[in-house]
Amino acid sequence: MATALKERIDNETTLREFMQEIWNEKNVENISLYLADEYVIFIDNADPWEGKTLSRKDFVTRLNYTFDSFPDIHFEIKTAVSDADLVAITWVMTGTNTGKIAGFPATNRKIAANGVTFYHFSDGKICGHTQVYDRTTIIRQLGFIA
Repeated sequence: MATALKERIDNETTLREFMQEIWNEKNVENISLYLADEYVIFIDNADPWEGKTLSRKDFVTRLNYTFDSFPDIHFEIKTAVSDADLVAITWVMTGTNTGKIAGFPATNRKIAANGVTFYHFSDGKICGHTQVYDRTTIIRQLGFIA
């Protein structure tokens, strides 16, 4: 039982460090500290990579796609729950759109949206996610819809 508790705590710690160092601080050169060789995006509606398996290099490409549109993107973890090889988090994402999004010019507007992500782990590394978040609010905040 103690080993299972230690694993849950370690996975949660790894995930919190990943969110801070990779997403918030943009230290993508450290991606191998957190990600397994293969990363599966199980469910992430409207994400161009949904259903795909990415290498670490592909994952960095995905990160840079987001960072190009929102260089100041930041995730604040609100809650975290660990269970075996899963860590679920609720979060608030904020940022300013100063780069193109899917061919649309930058709006220079700020966004804030809530989401939930289940991160999958294997051997202490993050190997995928299942995610749902409020993309409609983001599109509205950017002025693309009323």
